[in-house]
Amino acid sequence: MDPTPPPATVRPIPRLVASDIDGTLLRADRTLSPYTARVLTRISAQGTPVVLVTGRPIRWLQVVYDQLPAPLPAVCANGAVVYDPAADEVLRADPLAPELLAEVARRLRAAVPGVSLAVEVVDSRQMRHEAHFPLHWDADPTVIRVIETPEELLAVPAVKLLVRAGVQDPDRFTSVVTEALAGLAEATHSSNSGLVEISASGVTKAAGLAWYCSRLGLSARDVLAFGDMPNDVPMLTWAGRAVAVGNAHHAVLTIADEVTATNDEDGVAAYLDRVFPDS
Repeated sequence: MDPTPPPATVRPIPRLVASDIDGTLLRADRTLSPYTARVLTRISAQGTPVVLVTGRPIRWLQVVYDQLPAPLPAVCANGAVVYDPAADEVLRADPLAPELLAEVARRLRAAVPGVSLAVEVVDSRQMRHEAHFPLHWDADPTVIRVIETPEELLAVPAVKLLVRAGVQDPDRFTSVVTEALAGLAEATHSSNSGLVEISASGVTKAAGLAWYCSRLGLSARDVLAFGDMPNDVPMLTWAGRAVAVGNAHHAVLTIADEVTATNDEDGVAAYLDRVFPDS
């Protein structure tokens, strides 16, 4: 007779849920399904904090909040900004200082032909960019402005530096930028458009989320995290339980503890419904 199999490992219920937005919570059409909105709202109402952890700037959060009954706290700009939407307050910001920006820009211009730069400033509520930097999304002149001189780009602290150089393979281009900076700052990407995102050294989604969790008396083992792109890897590696959506980048699928359905299939909500059944 076969021996009795060992009992399955029972995982504790997470004490905080953290999720990326684009490609993870949002569907390909950039909408949040009613089902996902209901599940997130229910879990939050039952007392488990739900935090959005995103590369987005603060100014891009409202279109997500408009699809939720109530806004959720957010770790923005790949961990550089922690934001309380209820009070419209930045709780923490970790920008690149002007002198660091200047050295990063110098190295990039020396190493990358045709490089074009932009910066997220005022805690990511505003953006400044070189004239040849392509704007693929917003172009609101009240918050987005073309710089007049190269020095203006580097004059104030920036929570994120954005780098483009024409059409690029995103993984390869991120490697080129990382090598050029040689540990001076963090380089990652969250899209397939050839955009590289640079933060101050040590500033990642993991660092921003860890700071927020510490305010609540929580640690990594308490966190269930979801993501899809390389900028999510630090958070997913840090969290006690890491789940990739089915459409995730291979770097995320490699390190995730589990894989759920794709973003278009409401993979995050379906997984959360199993972990937090509706009572």
